[in-house]
Amino acid sequence: MRRNCDILKRRAVFLDRDGVVNHPVIRNGKSYSPQSIEEFELLPGVIQAVNSLRQAGFLIVIVTNQPDVSKGTQTREVIESMHNVLWSTLSLDDIKICFHVDLDGCYCRKPKPGMLFEAARELEIDLSLSFIVGDRWRDVAAGKSAGCYTFFIDYGYAEQRPDDPDAIVESLEEASQLILEGEQI
Repeated sequence: MRRNCDILKRRAVFLDRDGVVNHPVIRNGKSYSPQSIEEFELLPGVIQAVNSLRQAGFLIVIVTNQPDVSKGTQTREVIESMHNVLWSTLSLDDIKICFHVDLDGCYCRKPKPGMLFEAARELEIDLSLSFIVGDRWRDVAAGKSAGCYTFFIDYGYAEQRPDDPDAIVESLEEASQLILEGEQI
């Protein structure tokens, strides 16, 4: 019989998808998801950053809002094709997807923390020892609500800014370096 003190606390790095892992499509200063597998391209340094975090013992979970499916402007098949690329390229533990729009009022759509809580429950993650890296205010808000340390990649989008991210960085690569430097303290 296992006691609570026998369970190791697992740490994770939660990653938003578009703008953190892959290039977003920018129109009029705003970030959008790629609409085709041809537009889906990983950002520089992502593979190395994820590999370094995995080697340090972190679980890697992508948490992504994909409301275009509900809006009818994207298909689940295209999203699955993009995620198949991620599964085959990156060492991931899970990909959590919310297909809802804000009006649906679901608990999984960022800025709500439902995807993070679900992953924490399923993978036995200690959210207080975990991180989230995002490029939108919704990512930071979800991470704060879940008790994670929040990294904001600031691309200067023409949209709402996050409230008090724990750190502002230029890339996932920079965030991973800061996480790993903190591990050595």
